[in-house]
Amino acid sequence: MSNPREPGGTGDRPEFLTAGLFVGFGALGLWAGRDLTFGTASAMGPGYLPTIICWLLIIVGVTVGGLGAFRDREEIAKPKLWPVVIIPAAVVGFAFIAEFFGFVAAAVWLLLVGSVADRDSKPREVLMLTAGLTAFGALVFIVGLGVQMPIWPF
Repeated sequence: MSNPREPGGTGDRPEFLTAGLFVGFGALGLWAGRDLTFGTASAMGPGYLPTIICWLLIIVGVTVGGLGAFRDREEIAKPKLWPVVIIPAAVVGFAFIAEFFGFVAAAVWLLLVGSVADRDSKPREVLMLTAGLTAFGALVFIVGLGVQMPIWPF
């Protein structure tokens, strides 16, 4: 069996998977927005920004794939299911908690539960980041941008 690091090796190229996802999502977006009016830069239509973003996704995908063609092959790690379960649970919990208990409780939920996905996280760092990011988020989104969400449940 040949070594994946050798030029003729049998390893994988994870950049190609990433490039395929970028190009695929970009092409899907272009197809989904094909009926939207593009407009011009001075009179943007509803399809202007989505079309630009989708083309940028395709360009990034082609660039990543092209650069990946010149890199060594490597094994693609098996996916870990723990983060795939925890992260959506944290996001869905944020949506429900924000509605009933406010932004602070929802942000704390999101950050604490989301940190469980990383088994190497340290409790002290997580608590400090949770406090800082919750305060920052409340100031920027609720106070600064005026997002219509209560900060506190009371």
